[in-house]
Amino acid sequence: MGLTSALFGGKLRVALVALVLVAAGVGGAYATGVIGAPSVDRVDNRFAGVNETATVIDTDLYVSNPNPLSANLSGLEVDYGVEMNGIRMATGEKEGVAVGRGTSAVPLRTTLENERIPEWWVSHIQNGEHTDLAVDANVTSETLGRTFEAPEISRSIDTDLLSAFNSTETREINAGSPVVSDPVLYVNETSAEWGESTSERTALELTFVVHNPKPYPVAVSELGYDISMNDVAVGAGTTNSGYVISPRSTETIEATTHIENDRLDEWWVTHLERDQTTDLRIDFYANLDAGGTTLRVPLDPLTYEKTFETDIFGNKASDAENGTATETTTEATEAAATESAATQTSTETATTTETAATTEAATATETSTDAPTTATATSSDGGTTTTDGGLL
Repeated sequence: MGLTSALFGGKLRVALVALVLVAAGVGGAYATGVIGAPSVDRVDNRFAGVNETATVIDTDLYVSNPNPLSANLSGLEVDYGVEMNGIRMATGEKEGVAVGRGTSAVPLRTTLENERIPEWWVSHIQNGEHTDLAVDANVTSETLGRTFEAPEISRSIDTDLLSAFNSTETREINAGSPVVSDPVLYVNETSAEWGESTSERTALELTFVVHNPKPYPVAVSELGYDISMNDVAVGAGTTNSGYVISPRSTETIEATTHIENDRLDEWWVTHLERDQTTDLRIDFYANLDAGGTTLRVPLDPLTYEKTFETDIFGNKASDAENGTATETTTEATEAAATESAATQTSTETATTTETAATTEAATATETSTDAPTTATATSSDGGTTTTDGGLL
């Protein structure tokens, strides 16, 4: 063996032995508790942008290093995932992370493909308008040969899109035609519930209790509908009713409408652009055969409007106040919006005028000349706005 080979071969062996000893020393130090294990203290998520095809999610993983020196012996690998009702919505990872002493924020950015939104929507509806959000994160140390998981982060996201459609308010249906007197019908009750949800579309089962005040039968041959969310058309069509309402009698009409799920990724963009707020609207019309005349009648009194909000990561308030987003482990809370109306009543006397605010509960009595009885309509405040603690 030459001098050069012996010299450099010896140095190489020394270097390898040194590396082995260092690794063994680190592993032994960890095993004996001299070196502490890094941990993930919390995970902060926030929506950072959205376009027609993708949603950007920014994440900060707060990694704690209890050691006096850098934990970046051979680099740390950090990864996380976001699931909604068991559906993986986003996944992020980062390698070669250097973590100094104390707690460090490791920034991550990942993309949620908007085409996943319809699958989540179906799960949300099938689960009773409920979503379980779960965020899991962990740190892997190559040097220590271990993975350290973050505390489980979960949230409940609930919406209530249809309950306000359930109403016993009586509403007049006017044809606005010279060939028949108004009202041509009364709708005394409405109700709605979700029907079958498939990957293609979501069904809404609607029920209308309709009274015919006329001395002749009125046929409802067709019921049409248009559904929009933030002005994005998500459903339209007609149902062949085939209902005939006998003179001065009441009939229950059932109809199935559909939301086309392939339109929901477009709606999702508007939902995020409006700070996770959506205006749902359903418009109706009917084809009526009354007194030998076929009429297309807009059912404006049945127009349904509902505003709902979501708070996916539970940080809308902190976003507005501080421009930051903090993930929490508590469930989303619902803040139900309440409305009240005040009617001012004035009484004048010779010496003083007093004004008192009262709560108005108005009822309007609608009388049909053709009906044997009087139909009573209760006043409505139009669309209902609620805060539901969270839709995607």
